[in-house]
Amino acid sequence: MASPRPRPPSRPSPRTRFLAGTVVLVALAALALRLDVGARPGGPDASDASVGGADAVAEGGDVLTGVSLDWATDSLAAYAERLGRTPAVVVTFAEVPLREEDLAAVQGVVDQAGAAGSSVLLTLEPNAGLAAVDEAATADLVRRLRAWNDGGVEVFLRYAHEMNGSWYPWGQQPEAYVASFRQVAAAVHDGAPGTQMMWAPSYAGGYPFLGGGYHADPAAPGVLDTDGDGVLTERDDGYAPFYPGDDAVDWVGMSLYHWGEDYPWGENEVPAPDKLVDQLGGTYVSTTRDERVVPDFHGEYGVARGKPVAVTETAALYVPGAGGAPEAEVKAAWWDQVWDPALAERLPALGMVAWFEWAKTEPEVGGQVDWRATADPGLAQAYAAALDRSGRAR
Repeated sequence: MASPRPRPPSRPSPRTRFLAGTVVLVALAALALRLDVGARPGGPDASDASVGGADAVAEGGDVLTGVSLDWATDSLAAYAERLGRTPAVVVTFAEVPLREEDLAAVQGVVDQAGAAGSSVLLTLEPNAGLAAVDEAATADLVRRLRAWNDGGVEVFLRYAHEMNGSWYPWGQQPEAYVASFRQVAAAVHDGAPGTQMMWAPSYAGGYPFLGGGYHADPAAPGVLDTDGDGVLTERDDGYAPFYPGDDAVDWVGMSLYHWGEDYPWGENEVPAPDKLVDQLGGTYVSTTRDERVVPDFHGEYGVARGKPVAVTETAALYVPGAGGAPEAEVKAAWWDQVWDPALAERLPALGMVAWFEWAKTEPEVGGQVDWRATADPGLAQAYAAALDRSGRAR
């Protein structure tokens, strides 16, 4: 039996926790749309506002360094001081329709990013359901985005991420999701040309994630039945039914964490060589299976469609006091993969990587996990050296 695959670590925003699925084989079903990444709606100021967007990341070129911070206890300035460099992108979250408490928090991040010359990767979560993101909510969102853009801050908008999973209210509703994404994208492209739309499913190892609070009916899968056998299984494509179309998408992204190599999670284990490349390329094989796992995300949605690829969140699990491999060994083995200079050839569409700089309790391991790369000065120095060695990090 394949081992359960954990979701990305949680942030303190309203979200449903779920230990998802098993590592499985998924068949690839391709979509046919193609559109030049640079040909997007927007006024003449669109390129001026975009300092790190799709048209600025050529194949095999620069990779934007990013970070997801615990904004309640950390700041961009403090992180930059620890690392010795300012990241190009900072990550934050909010609900949509936008609430006042979320707006205040996002504005604080935008202010920090603007002062530092960084962009913002804003993840919007429609926890009230996709129908709640109506024309009024979308117009309000675009108005805010335009104000931030006009203030000099570029935004990457990761809307309703991990929609192929079963743990969010917007999960596994491909037709409603695609319609909602396209509505938001059209409004953003028209009204906030300094904002770029990012489509970011969950890594499909474990699809269809049956058992989550929002999983589709496996006996009535509809368009999710990509192999035509009448049921939703691991053989169906975990990405293609959710793709909104090339005209709506500027970036494609995915969160990829090293939780360990063997279930149960919580052991400090050095990641297998090439794990990151294999997961993005659809060739990763776990220690409990001898089969190909998922479609080639990087090849199909990055290279073939001409979209820059973002690793929107990444880190390597380290549980203090749990024994096993030392912290420095576990984390260095992962960031050496993430920032391997050879990725210019192996993952030529890679354009952004954001480290998850948090220490927090994770239900999957029943204790504290320290995901951070800069809490210890020695680790921070080693991580900065890996960025320098990559030759692409900016």
